[in-house]
Amino acid sequence: MGTNDKPKTRVAFVLIDGIGDVSLPRYRYRTPLQVAKIPNLDAIASAGVNGLMDPVEPGLACGSDTAHLSLLGYDPRVYYRGRGAFESMGAGLAMSPGDIAFKSNFATMDTNTGVVISRRADRHFEEEGPILCAALDGMKLSAFPEYEVRVRYATEHRCGVVVKGSNLSGNISGTDPLKDNRLLLKAEALDDTFEAKNTAAVVNELSKEISQILVSHPLNKKRAEEGKNIANVVLLRGCGIRIEVPTFEKKHGLWPCMVAPTKIIAGLGLSVGIDILEAPGATGDYRTLLTSKATAIAKALSAPLQLCPRVFVPGGDDHKPGQANGYDFGFLHVKAIDDAGHDKASLFKVRGLEAVDRAIGQLARILWEAESTGNFQYSLCVTGDHSTPVEYGDHSFEPVPFTLCRLVDYVGAVGGETVVMATPLDAFPLPKVEAGEDLKEDFEVSEDSKSKDCKAFAGDSVCEFSEIAASRGCLGRFPGSEMMGVIKKFLQLKA
Repeated sequence: MGTNDKPKTRVAFVLIDGIGDVSLPRYRYRTPLQVAKIPNLDAIASAGVNGLMDPVEPGLACGSDTAHLSLLGYDPRVYYRGRGAFESMGAGLAMSPGDIAFKSNFATMDTNTGVVISRRADRHFEEEGPILCAALDGMKLSAFPEYEVRVRYATEHRCGVVVKGSNLSGNISGTDPLKDNRLLLKAEALDDTFEAKNTAAVVNELSKEISQILVSHPLNKKRAEEGKNIANVVLLRGCGIRIEVPTFEKKHGLWPCMVAPTKIIAGLGLSVGIDILEAPGATGDYRTLLTSKATAIAKALSAPLQLCPRVFVPGGDDHKPGQANGYDFGFLHVKAIDDAGHDKASLFKVRGLEAVDRAIGQLARILWEAESTGNFQYSLCVTGDHSTPVEYGDHSFEPVPFTLCRLVDYVGAVGGETVVMATPLDAFPLPKVEAGEDLKEDFEVSEDSKSKDCKAFAGDSVCEFSEIAASRGCLGRFPGSEMMGVIKKFLQLKA
């Protein structure tokens, strides 16, 4: 990355979960990215190189876990071992070889019929979740007393569950029916080994005893009295073991850090040796403070070496010193846009993208201050892990836009240093969208009005950030497995 007399090159990588979408009739057949006012994202696209990326492969509606593995350079067909370990490690549970883990939901079940009425007991479970997890953590299975059970709260209605002991296998099905108003499932072995059959028996006993503890918990009695859904079952899915892979630094030669309040993403990062930074107020849901995320990544990439931030360590000491030589690759994960897609909230997706754009402007300002006074040159990269169209409410197979530029070119594209330095750094919440609210008439403009007068500043001919514009980029359409190669080659060429 350049000789000793050249500034070191570092990259701020922003991944907007669920960013991609399809054209919406209500917005004159444009996507939320095409409708949103996103001057900073447009400037990045105008300043650099662009393309469309299939996170894993064309035609595959992938999950965030497999997509992130692919983007970071780890073939999910080779390394994926279930998402449970990612969720549990991200929640703070240490895992050893032989342990199994689950990505789990607090849910509501009709105990008379065994039907799961709601797979989410409550989307906002931040107060109750830790209390119920504490009641479950360390529980003993009467039929299998030799196994240790650890439970830790994750995000919203989710928790991580780890089972420790011998003769365990990740090759079993889960108990989650995956849709409301379906029977709670029994875990089943997916092969004929003793370990798989034994694990299925252990997990079914675990599921039963978890429900017994939850049903009698005072907190659930209080929720019932208040007319709220009770959390009387934990749905166990994504059984997995900790993956064993070369670290990100060994694979790519870049020291990485990450801000990812979403536990499954944090756990995946930990699995490949990425340091997890704390960002106060960053929650991984609609209440998150994007400014805090942007500030944490910017400071990690620009801090003097002896002042590198301390990082989170699951299952051990709460923190440890950050990388002594400084970070080269700062990964900022944004979850709320994916939530908007799942909730079929088209206007919130538009407003959320505008909020992300504002935070990226703050990130760029802090990095520009550092570049102007320090020994680093920065690049900005923005993409997504999959599409989550609001019309579908779920992940889909459409490719996602990818853009990458030098910070100095972004500054030129956005209007110069004066514009960048005028960006306020005040924290702000994600916007609230009222029921029934929709875009005002000033948004209802012709389909090509946004790009009618724009011109590319540098790089290729693209001048805005959207799914359609990215298709015209010089990178063409490429698989996610090539993304890190694209980034590293760009850094070498621009060093």
